[in-house]
Amino acid sequence: MDLPALIPIVVIALYVLSSIKILAEYERGVVFRLGRVLPTPKGPGVVLVFAPIDRMVRMSLRVEAMEVPGQDVVTRDNVTVKVNAVIYFRIVDPTKAVIEVANYLYATSQLAQTTLRSVLGETELDELLSQREKLNIRLQSVLDQHTGPWGMKVTMVEVKQVDLPEQMIRAIARQAEAERERRAKIIHAEGEAEAAANLEKAAEMMARQPVAIQLRYLQTLVEIGSEKNTTVVFPLPMDILSSVTKLLDKVTKEV
Repeated sequence: MDLPALIPIVVIALYVLSSIKILAEYERGVVFRLGRVLPTPKGPGVVLVFAPIDRMVRMSLRVEAMEVPGQDVVTRDNVTVKVNAVIYFRIVDPTKAVIEVANYLYATSQLAQTTLRSVLGETELDELLSQREKLNIRLQSVLDQHTGPWGMKVTMVEVKQVDLPEQMIRAIARQAEAERERRAKIIHAEGEAEAAANLEKAAEMMARQPVAIQLRYLQTLVEIGSEKNTTVVFPLPMDILSSVTKLLDKVTKEV
């Protein structure tokens, strides 16, 4: 075969080879043929794209993480905080992600920033600090609703960090300290009440058994003697004091 006859064959072979595209398992190819999108994305595996008739846009179906820059948010109780978050999303419809939005990454980033400010601006500071899981679910729901027409699915939204003003940090610290002092006083009062109730029960039992008082005297002496000190204790029964008191009252009445 002469050389002029081989040239068209070589050109056709090179054209066919250049038309072969390989898509990974997580990739899909949205093909435009003469400007019109094909109804079904191509891939994964080997696909043929005949340029310039066809033009293919590669789209990844893997979950992507996007960090939302810190946003200055004014809460419902007029506290200014700086909040940043992270969004996890994936493409479920490659065709919509190509034809419905010019740049789905940029559009999602801008939507996430505005949604973060609007949703957190409707909450109070205490709710923002203590009910973060509830706010994450709400943010995910709002973002998923707006990005659904773009062929995307928001799988998770997490508020990463909440930066408070220095004055607010000191105020929260004082509030926590006051709360702990209140709990300590309540616990101390409950302990005093329980101790008084136990002493009342003990007094009733000793009143029924007067010998128990003498046993307590002896037990107290043993405890004092075990400390190896020089203190001398003389137990004075309470019945003696009561007898002396009665005798003094009788003498006073006679006088």
